[in-house]
Amino acid sequence: MTDDALFAETPEASDEKFVGRLVRVTVDTVTLPDGRSATREVVHHRGAVAAVPLDDAGNVHLVRQWRHPVGRTLLEIPAGTLDSGEPYEECVRRELAEEIGQVPGRLDHLTSMFVAPGYADEMIHLYLARDLHPESRPGDEDENVQVVTMTLDEALAACREGRICDGKSVAGLFLARELLGAERTDGDDQLRDRDA
Repeated sequence: MTDDALFAETPEASDEKFVGRLVRVTVDTVTLPDGRSATREVVHHRGAVAAVPLDDAGNVHLVRQWRHPVGRTLLEIPAGTLDSGEPYEECVRRELAEEIGQVPGRLDHLTSMFVAPGYADEMIHLYLARDLHPESRPGDEDENVQVVTMTLDEALAACREGRICDGKSVAGLFLARELLGAERTDGDDQLRDRDA
């Protein structure tokens, strides 16, 4: 194990450069562990959630949407920014109702991860959403999404082939497969124990 103190940078000053609807940008001055000074450009974001919506037939419901920063359409798991003080699971339900017109009866937390820690503090919370039932809410006015349904295996193949190339989606899909596999293994073990 490493000692984090050997790597820690001490904040000295922060100059706010931009405040927008979703992000705030600062240029921070820090002191490095060896005493030298450096600057860090930081994008501040209040956090987000994303979910792998899996129906009873084993299909996942993805969204196709235009992503201006990369100049192309991406296929992704549904996701959205947290409202101030909003519980993570409520945000998942809201986003799924807005983007795919379904809400989960069961949510399993897969992981929480930093999106791009080299320049941003955004953390996204990933879930597996199951026991889906219809419920629709109006989406964001500037959001234009198309729901794409495929099997989990097809979605994983799309990740391997680069057709799904969004980090949260790749992580969420593979973590969902891992959780489902672990549940199947646990179920098999319980059956063996019962029959023994």
